[in-house]
Amino acid sequence: MSGPAPADAALGGEPAGQQPLEVLEGKEAQVGSARVRRALPLRRRRTVGAWCFADHLGPMAGPDQGLDIGPHPHTGLATVTWLLEGELLHRDSLGSEQPVAPGQLNLMHAGRGVSHAEEQVRPGGRMHGAQLWVAQPEATRHGDGGFEHHGDLPQAEVPGGVATVLIGALAGATSPARADTPLLGADLALQAATSTWGLEPSYEHALVVLDGAVVVDDTEVVPGQLAHLGTGRQELVLTADAPARVLLLGGEPFEAPLVMWWNWVGRTREEMVEAHRAWAQDDGRFGRVDSRLPRIPAPNPPWSGQ
Repeated sequence: MSGPAPADAALGGEPAGQQPLEVLEGKEAQVGSARVRRALPLRRRRTVGAWCFADHLGPMAGPDQGLDIGPHPHTGLATVTWLLEGELLHRDSLGSEQPVAPGQLNLMHAGRGVSHAEEQVRPGGRMHGAQLWVAQPEATRHGDGGFEHHGDLPQAEVPGGVATVLIGALAGATSPARADTPLLGADLALQAATSTWGLEPSYEHALVVLDGAVVVDDTEVVPGQLAHLGTGRQELVLTADAPARVLLLGGEPFEAPLVMWWNWVGRTREEMVEAHRAWAQDDGRFGRVDSRLPRIPAPNPPWSGQ
């Protein structure tokens, strides 16, 4: 990693080439019987690198706040499941059946089409974590699906914090997880201190706070917000008054504008309509999932005329 760019002392501004911090309010959404904080996509910020979806779940517990999600389809994206508390069982049409617990990573690439289900292993137990999507580039989005489980991810330490690297590389630690574009995903466990992380300046970066609060560029960021750092940063300085957990997301700005509808990521509305038809008609494109949960029907795209 390179050192930090010099600040413009005369103007007192940002380091050369660094974009200013933008803090955006997320929105609440319903996933199964759970309420989540959705940090991506937002009207003013659709992607961060190839990251195109970020839901923060919990912490929650109780019989009326489960995360059972029946079989549903995906195209053109990778799902990234990361938990701080609780346990989920992943089942997919590739034949995968894999529980994921805190500190472990489930990663599924949909390509042309895969379906999967997520079942809460201990109904009513505490759940806290994040569900993320990564848009696949043209080179892989029409290909076969794939699934990976990583039970032992690399960690990096700096004074004041420890990072678990989900995807990509940070502070000398590199994840074994597949990445179809230059990408970074890391869980930062911060002490009540100031920590400094070197960044790849060509990447676009953002923060999603999962627990506690942090201060970046003299601005406090809390759960329910997306802190967009932009490109051009060679370092990230975070201050926490109490222990905090933060997702750091980054990557090269994505290659093309995306069209997203329901659980599909593509480039045109026509692709969304065709995926909807294939799922509604159960024509085999998305396979079958061996799950106790009912199959989820797709809503009609608003532009489909159906």
